[in-house]
Amino acid sequence: MADFNIAPTKPRKPSPVARKDADSENFPVASRLLPKHLRPHVMAFYRFVRLGDDIADDPDLEPETKLAYLEALERSLTTGQAKHAYLKPALDLRASLQATGVSDRHPRQVLRAFRRDAVGARCHSWSDLLLYCRFSANPVGRYLLDLHGEGVAAGPASDALCTALQVLNHLQDCREDWSQLGRCYIPLVWFDDSAISVERLVETESDAKLRAIFDRTLEHTDRLLERAAPLPGLIQHRGLRMEASVILSLAESLAQRLRSRDPLKKRVVLGTHHKLFATARGLARAIGSK
Repeated sequence: MADFNIAPTKPRKPSPVARKDADSENFPVASRLLPKHLRPHVMAFYRFVRLGDDIADDPDLEPETKLAYLEALERSLTTGQAKHAYLKPALDLRASLQATGVSDRHPRQVLRAFRRDAVGARCHSWSDLLLYCRFSANPVGRYLLDLHGEGVAAGPASDALCTALQVLNHLQDCREDWSQLGRCYIPLVWFDDSAISVERLVETESDAKLRAIFDRTLEHTDRLLERAAPLPGLIQHRGLRMEASVILSLAESLAQRLRSRDPLKKRVVLGTHHKLFATARGLARAIGSK
C-alpha cells in the first residue's frame, strides 16, 4: 500500500552547460587572424569563461547553487581535479595555461565578477561599473596579450576596449537583464538623476528620459573607445594587432547603432553588411598602424 506521507523525490537538475557558443558573440573569438597554434588555447579560455557566465546568468538556479558551481569551477582550474563532467572546460584551460605559461590569474579574476553576478549585485555609479568590468572584461584582453607575448604597454588601451565592449553588451541586454535576472549594470544613480525608476527597463519602448540615460552611457563608452584607439599600434604581433583593430571597429559601429536604435524594443545588433564594413575598416586601420 502506498505511503502518501512520503514526499516524492525531486528530479536532479542537470549539470550546468554553456548555452552559447563563439558564433553567437558580438565580436570574433579565435578568428583566423590569430595564429593557428594559439586558437585552441583561446577557445579553451573562451569555453571556461562562457560556462562560468552562463552559470551566473541561469535564471533557474538559486544564488547559493550558482556560487557552489563557480567555486567548483575554480577549484578544478587550480587543482586539476574534477568530480563532474561539466568541469571539463576547467581542466582543459588548466592544461592550456600550463602549456603556454600564461597565469591562471585572468580566468580567476573573471570568476570574481561572475560571483557578483550570481548574487544579483548592481552598479550604483559609473565607478562601480568600471570596477565590475575590471574583473568581468579586462582580464580577457590581458590574457590575449600574455598569450601572444606582448608587454605591458598595450595593457591600459586593452582595458579600455574590453570595458567598452562590456558596457555595450550591457546596453544590448538591459531589458532582459532586468526582467529575467533583476540585474542592472547601468548606474542606478543616473536613474535617480532623471527621477525615474529602474523598473522602467521592463518597458518595450524608451521614453525621452530613458533615452537620455542610454545616451549618457554611450557618451562614457565613446571616451573609453577613444582611449582604446591607440591599441593596434601598441601591439607587436601582427595577427593580434589586426584582430584588435577589427574588434575596435566593430565596437565603434555597435555604439553608433545603439544611438539610433532602442534596446528596449529589440536587441540591437550589427547586420551582416555592418560587420563586413567595420571589419574592412578595422583591417585597413591595422595595416596603416605599423
